[in-house]
Amino acid sequence: MLVLTRKPGEKIMIGDEIVITFLESRGSEGIRIGIDAPRHLAIKREEIFEAVADANLAAAQSPSGAEDILKGLLGGR
Repeated sequence: MLVLTRKPGEKIMIGDEIVITFLESRGSEGIRIGIDAPRHLAIKREEIFEAVADANLAAAQSPSGAEDILKGLLGGR
């Protein structure tokens, strides 16, 4: 992990297309940053990314007995 110290208004470049600007410090509330990136790049907060991944995993798991229920609906095929 690269750790940098920045002052408000200073920027960090990631490659040629991504610019992160340090906007302000809000003390114990955290810091504000701005991100300029191409539209095709998804930018998500980590907690949102993890929540979506967990929801997708839960949705993909079939409930116990689901196969028997489907067979019953299909007439035992």
